[in-house]
Amino acid sequence: MSVFTDYEAICMDLSAMTEDVPYKGANLANTAAYLYQSMEDLNWAGFYVREGDDLVLSYFQGKPACVHIPCGAGVCGTCLKEDRTLIVPDVHEFSGHIACDSASESEITVPIHDRDGKVVMILDIDSPHKNRFSEEDGKGLENVGRVIEAFLNRE
Repeated sequence: MSVFTDYEAICMDLSAMTEDVPYKGANLANTAAYLYQSMEDLNWAGFYVREGDDLVLSYFQGKPACVHIPCGAGVCGTCLKEDRTLIVPDVHEFSGHIACDSASESEITVPIHDRDGKVVMILDIDSPHKNRFSEEDGKGLENVGRVIEAFLNRE
């Protein structure tokens, strides 16, 4: 499945939306909403925040989701453990996948870091279509991640 997403425009818009806003929670909420509205064929977009060695649900758009994900469990927990973007064309083929929404067929996760390089949250996006996310999406969402890191790490 090939879907074009203009990540350059998304990054510019998110940078402008968050530039003078000191409220990290509001910026994360708006980022989740903006991604959910700007990208085609999604059924969930949001964040899991690191609490100790695990992840806890944070701001999102979509159906209610799993609240707690242990490090190394599912796609998000694996992203946390391995500190790398994961593109999963078919979640049913991912060992240990955690099914929060049975409609999800593919998923992409991007680690978000603090200024010291530690993973502090995971950007998680799901689609009801297999093969929704490409390497281009991975690179584009990593750039979105840099925008998120910029507003999270502002003094």
